[in-house]
Parts: sequence; C-alpha cells; structure tokens
Amino acid sequence: MPDAGLSGEAVVAHRIPYRLPLRRPWRWAGGEMNERCGTLLRLETPDGYVGWGDIAPFPAVAIGPDQALAHADQCARLDIAAQRAGVPLAAWLGGGAAPPAVAVNAALGDLAGISPEAVQTACELGFDILKIKVGRGAPAEEITRLGELAARLPAGVGLRLDANRSWDEAAARRFLDACRDLPVESLEEPLRRPTLAALGTLQESVPFPLSLDESLADFFAADCLAGAAVRRLVIKPARQGGLLASLELARRARDAGVECVVTSALESTCGLLAAAHLAAVIAPAAAHGLATADWFAADTGTPPPVTAGRLFLSDRPGLGFHPRLS
Repeated sequence: MPDAGLSGEAVVAHRIPYRLPLRRPWRWAGGEMNERCGTLLRLETPDGYVGWGDIAPFPAVAIGPDQALAHADQCARLDIAAQRAGVPLAAWLGGGAAPPAVAVNAALGDLAGISPEAVQTACELGFDILKIKVGRGAPAEEITRLGELAARLPAGVGLRLDANRSWDEAAARRFLDACRDLPVESLEEPLRRPTLAALGTLQESVPFPLSLDESLADFFAADCLAGAAVRRLVIKPARQGGLLASLELARRARDAGVECVVTSALESTCGLLAAAHLAAVIAPAAAHGLATADWFAADTGTPPPVTAGRLFLSDRPGLGFHPRLS
C-alpha cells in the first residue's frame, strides 16, 4: 500500500471555513439541512507544494470531526505526494494508470419529492442508476410510487434505493418482497437496528445486493466480510479513516467477494474529488454515488464534469483541486 511520505516533513497548515447553500434540502431519516458547513485544509511544504483536504464532518453518516480532520490531513499529504510524482492522485494511489472517468448514479433525493420530470431528465442525461431515498413514508405507498416511476424508465435503467435504517426486520422483508417486480439495482441500510444475522437472512431473500453504509461504523469490517451478510459496502473515505484505509478495506472486500462503491458524504468539491480518485482505483467498473455537486448553489471549487452518467477526472498531477472561495 502506498504511503503519504510526508509524516516527517514540516508543513504549514491553514484552515478556511465555508458555509455552502444547497439548491434544495438534503434529507435523511433523522432530518434535513439547507447548507453544508465545513473547513478546507491547506498544507504547504517548504519547497512550495500545496495540498488540499476537506474537513466535512457529518453525523448522519457517522463521520465525526476527528475522522474528518484525519481524512483531510491525509488527503492533503497524498495530494502533495502525487504532485511530486507528476501523476493524478488516482494513478498514484493505484500504482499505475487510472481510468479518466467513473460511472455515477443520479442522486434524486427523497422519493416523496421526486417528479416524473426529474426521472426523465436523469435518464436523458445518460444515468443508468437512479438513487432514491425511501423509508420516510408508508412502505405500501412507497412501493406504489416506485412502481409508477419505474414504469417510466427506459430499459436498462435501475433504481438504487437507500432506506437510511428506517425499518424493523418485518417491514424490511415486506418491502423487499414487494420490490421483486421492480428494477431495483440495490438497497442500502434496510434495518433500524441491524445485526449481521438479520442482514444475512434478508440478503439471501433477494437477487440484488443489500448494502451497508452508515451501519459500517457499528461493526468490524472483518465480521461483515467473513459472514457475507451483505453483497456490497458503501465506502465514505472519511468514515473509514482516510483514503489509504479505504483502499485496504476495498482490497479485503474484493478478496471476500463483496462489492464496493464510493459515495460522497455531501462534501464540497475538494472532498468530492478525493472520493472520485478513490473510486477510479478500487472499482472502475462500478457506478458510484458521486454526482452530488449539482446540489450546491455555491462550492469551494469547480466540480469535476459529469457527462452521460460519467464523472471525468482531471489528468493534472495530484488531487486537481483549485479553490474559488472569496
């Protein structure tokens, strides 16, 4: 595994707080927010290299301030290391060439607020996977609503559902049974109080992957992998302890036959770029949850372009982040 290579080097650190308004409320099972707050971390070496990281704690997805800071510090150091090597961060992390783009899902938000026009637009923009948050309404009503939306989908477009730990086991089973006739690509976090045994039983009952996201913080990753409780892990780099720990988790998951996708924790462009470089290394053929920049009415930098359902990374050395905060 690569090492940041700067642990013994003196760096000058600066922190730049930000408050970024959102275009629409970001909702989850425990609430909603209308702006994203965080801090950019800028590290400068004596020979003039500058690295960036995004300190963006988010309790809703089990990312605390200490984790966010550790991730940002490591990201900034890795940014500098890749710049010194003259390669993009993804190539440096992977030890070779990395793909110039990764597939991403459309992030449509809460089921109750999604219009048929939003679904049509996402499909016209080339997204093959549409992520929708469920679990806030009555399960039967949500299944009916999903059926109405699914009827409008072109062939080959799937629904990535996220329940945000909304159901008990019985409700989750009923919902999953009702999904059998829908084009469900996967379902994240079905259980309010998950256990590996209950998740494993649910996973055996459906043909598509169940995913662990915020519940990863409740278990040892080794237990999740050894028991094959679910078929997919959702990696948020800050929650895993940084990019290098995320790489190691993805390697262990691959060896155990468990899929991984990388998703944003609604970080600003700085954090989004770090997650995208990671995604290009660990699962270049998967669709990742990184098309979140359009939720921001203002941002810390220019986000990576998303075209035809693919997010394109810069070929510049390092992270490729340049701030535009006033």
